[in-house]
Amino acid sequence: MTPFLAASLAATVATLAAAVLLRGAAYAAFVGVLLAIHSAVLLGLQQVWEPLLPLAVWLQLATLIHLLMLIHARLRPTWYRAVVSIPAHFWMAGTFLAAPWAIAAALGLPPYGWWLPYLAALIGVGQSLRSRPEVVDLVLDGEHHPELRRLHARRHRGGGPTTGTERPLRLVQITDPHLGPFMSEERLRGICARAVAEEPDLVLLTGDFFTMEGRGSSDSLARALAPLQALSGRTFACLGNHDLEAPRAVAEGLAAAGIRLLVDDFASVQTDAGPVQIIGLNHVWRKRAERYAPVFARTPDPGDALRIVLLHDPSGFVHLPFGEADLVLSGHTHGGHVGLVSLGLDWTSIGGIIGMPDHGFWGRGPDRMYIHRANGHYGFPLRVGVPSEESVLRVHLKS
Repeated sequence: MTPFLAASLAATVATLAAAVLLRGAAYAAFVGVLLAIHSAVLLGLQQVWEPLLPLAVWLQLATLIHLLMLIHARLRPTWYRAVVSIPAHFWMAGTFLAAPWAIAAALGLPPYGWWLPYLAALIGVGQSLRSRPEVVDLVLDGEHHPELRRLHARRHRGGGPTTGTERPLRLVQITDPHLGPFMSEERLRGICARAVAEEPDLVLLTGDFFTMEGRGSSDSLARALAPLQALSGRTFACLGNHDLEAPRAVAEGLAAAGIRLLVDDFASVQTDAGPVQIIGLNHVWRKRAERYAPVFARTPDPGDALRIVLLHDPSGFVHLPFGEADLVLSGHTHGGHVGLVSLGLDWTSIGGIIGMPDHGFWGRGPDRMYIHRANGHYGFPLRVGVPSEESVLRVHLKS
């Protein structure tokens, strides 16, 4: 074992001990699993990193500091994110992706191209820090699809041509910003300001506002969402799974920005494109059909209004009452995190391996769902081949 790896393992044990003593068993278990995988891959590639020792030392040190500082989580300044958090996420993601090369090296095979996963992670840093505005056209054609299937949605970098003669409903969806290393307060405020500048009919937020870091700076959400105050009465939100960890902070931040939080509740609003009824569903993991059905049962018939359902987790779509949702807006999956979307292909790790709908336009029966790729991300350290989304949705009703 090289001195670098020996020192790294000793520092890893110290980090785990600090996590147990200062934060608790749950966080220590999370760090332990993460660092076990990380250390195993580094062990397999230890000879590769010997010529690049100063770089490896910095990146490993950044990773351990990042995990230690999460013991007392809060949003960090730009310099810290640039020197510690972002390099740590790059290192963890690249090392995880390098697992096949580590296995090859452990089997005595030359790990040719070992640098490819790190190159992918470096590209992922850029994709995780920025997004390109786009316009997405969704046509609610009323066609019946007996099984859940992917549908076509037209995407434009500019405004693009409209579909049909009717004025479309213009929506901005903000989902999974996950305030943290890659989503600063300033970046989210910029996303909200650009949303207001688009003059949409509605801004709909579908949950997961904080990360572990963000929950340590709860007032930041109100400041980040402040530009949406200009659209008061036209902004609505539902809760995501991470919001259940800090429900008060989320509710207060949304309220301060004039955003109405719908928790198994509905609202009706008149827009320039016609009346809209919005249902916001709470996030639940179990017995979803039983939990959703009463919400729809007590919600008035929308009549001529378009019914939009805010549902954080797209896997709940098939549990909704059949024929009750003109359009469901979801997030949660962050578009699949790792995939080939940047190359114009739909394949992602979540959709391709698990088979779960994780981005784009979907239909089941007469109901439709749009899964936003998310403004931010959490969980896997980086986006790789799946850029974040910042879009205006133009919803067309087929005449």
